[in-house]
Amino acid sequence: MHRQPFKVTVIGSGNWGTTIAKVVAENTVQNPHLFNKDVNMWVFEEMIDGEKLTEIINTRHQNVKYLPGIDLPHNLIANPSLLDSVEGADILVFNVPHQFLPKIVLQLKGHVSNQVRAISCLKGFEVGAKGVQLLSSYIKDELDIQCGALSGANLAPEVAKEHWSETTVAYQLPSDFKGEGFDVDHKVLKMLFHRPYFHVNVIDDVAGISIAGALKNVVALACGFVEGLGWGNNAAAAIQRVGLGEIIKFGQMFFPESRVETYYQESAGVADLITTCSGGRNVKVAKYMSKNHVDAFQAEKELLNGQSAQGVITCKEVHEWLSTCELTEDFPLFEAVYQIVYNNMPMEQIPEMIDELEPFEVEEDDEPQ
Repeated sequence: MHRQPFKVTVIGSGNWGTTIAKVVAENTVQNPHLFNKDVNMWVFEEMIDGEKLTEIINTRHQNVKYLPGIDLPHNLIANPSLLDSVEGADILVFNVPHQFLPKIVLQLKGHVSNQVRAISCLKGFEVGAKGVQLLSSYIKDELDIQCGALSGANLAPEVAKEHWSETTVAYQLPSDFKGEGFDVDHKVLKMLFHRPYFHVNVIDDVAGISIAGALKNVVALACGFVEGLGWGNNAAAAIQRVGLGEIIKFGQMFFPESRVETYYQESAGVADLITTCSGGRNVKVAKYMSKNHVDAFQAEKELLNGQSAQGVITCKEVHEWLSTCELTEDFPLFEAVYQIVYNNMPMEQIPEMIDELEPFEVEEDDEPQ
């Protein structure tokens, strides 16, 4: 290193945010030549049985609400002030529900140097005046900082318990890259996130892993619907096959810079799709909807302890964008999920909605027999 060690801040403290903060804090303390030991984690302050959540984290070193039972490194410091937590940071790791991102970015404007580098662990899109944007691109454009992405077959509780898994980090060197040893590059990011139980591959394809990470949650909802109906593994496999095709098609259509290979070679691609469709919040919410005949928002409220299933929001964003482009018919699974979640379309109709049969026409013989 030819500069002072990088100071790292994690923005967000849900179960995945706290898990990534744990990973990062373990690495900063082991690599003092690269990183400042202490890691700030911005926490939306809550009261838990009369105590502030930040004080519980900083004294008992557990996030008792969002990641109970997991011991956190003592160099991970919970901070209730967003602006104070990012002061002096060189690397920002964003890990919040993506519906909160615009408000957070707005608060950060003017308080973050354009020399700061960032990684987004968020799943979803921003749909607005600029069309459909990757959340990493949204952060980059709004804050004028270089931003990559982290995504993979990572269920937070398993990573937090240090069960072996792998992930993908994508990052493109900025035009003002200061050189190895002076700036964040692929080697630095691998050292920041790689653990013996959490193996990291660093690539350039930010678009590919971001698209896969967002859209797999929509496919997982569909898997939850058919599992809730009791249709079994065959149906779930069919949903995943169709879903993977639509993920790749969406990427190639709207983000042609993404690489098809990313979707099947990287943990962020098909591996994450399989993991998410076999467990996680989206499947749980969809199964609960199916079995208890409640809508997605009621299911979230009853199941997720204040957290959200990102597929519920993402399917709406995708529908809005595809409607604008008049392309909803080109993505029948994504559209089916939207119609079920928001318009109460019967889940039992998924097979018909995603499989349009071509009419079989019989040519009539004009000659009498």
